[in-house]
Amino acid sequence: MRSALGYVELAERSHGSIPRPVDPAYIWGDALEELERERPAARIVNLETAVTRSDDWQDKGINYRMHPKNALCLSAARIDCCVLANNHVLDWGAAGLTETLATLGKAGIKAAGAGANRVEARVPAKLSLEPGGRVLVFALAAASSGVPRHWAAEADRPGVDFLEDLSENTIARIADAVRGTKQPGDIAIASLHWGGNWGYRISETERRFAHGLIDSAGVDLVHGHSSHHAKGIEVHAGKLILYGCGDFINDYEGIGGHEAYRGDLGLMHFPTVETDNGRLVRLELVPTQMKRFRVERAGPADSSALCAVLEREGRQLGTRAKLRSNGRIEVLWAQ
Repeated sequence: MRSALGYVELAERSHGSIPRPVDPAYIWGDALEELERERPAARIVNLETAVTRSDDWQDKGINYRMHPKNALCLSAARIDCCVLANNHVLDWGAAGLTETLATLGKAGIKAAGAGANRVEARVPAKLSLEPGGRVLVFALAAASSGVPRHWAAEADRPGVDFLEDLSENTIARIADAVRGTKQPGDIAIASLHWGGNWGYRISETERRFAHGLIDSAGVDLVHGHSSHHAKGIEVHAGKLILYGCGDFINDYEGIGGHEAYRGDLGLMHFPTVETDNGRLVRLELVPTQMKRFRVERAGPADSSALCAVLEREGRQLGTRAKLRSNGRIEVLWAQ
């Protein structure tokens, strides 16, 4: 594809015509009703695109950008924080990243994981909680997800907070950052862009790193992404690890090649955690499906299939998945 219009044509071949124009809330579809029902304290997404008019195209194969005027779609869902430590935020160069940060700031949306220099890229997003405390979002990107090493923010160069490796030294570096920011009543999230697009395998190195973030770095929740489908879920020391959340809104509708993974299906993640210690109390997931570039509630058969994947992949991690009568999936673990 040389243009996003080609993606529209593919989607329409699969599910029918897409209206033109649409309002900024269109893409969220049924998700808005779920958000209104749940009223989460923080709405956090991995925004895997630049928000820019920059023409500084980087030669990397796939380049994504969204026009700044379309940032209204993020406001339509009242997104609080966009994670930018990923393999597309610099698709249009430093100028594209700079405009992305400025556009989100103008919209009142916090950003995490990228900045004008290393210091800014490592500053967590801080989201206020009622009646007190904060959600701290530390966002980091690994080379395993396709992030080029030269995208790492430096003292005098914009970029992302890049994970050099998944070693104890890296955990110690993150621990210093968490300790320097976290206060009583705060919930610390490590949002990691890592791993490939397809496949359920979670390496021992990844598990060890996720456990270390909880055991040694003071992280309360690990928010993993990059995979185009949901991966297994773990609860370690009472705290949630999402190894791969899968895609939620994308433009892959009608593209073939990995149908077995059902990348058209997604999940809304609603964890409930205790603010005094970060322990997971409950995790409910809402199965969704993309149709005509719009989020819809997944039907019973698709929800059951997604639940079966989470059950299968979660067993080796100590979790179970149960599809409830209301269409939501509840994740269970030994407490």
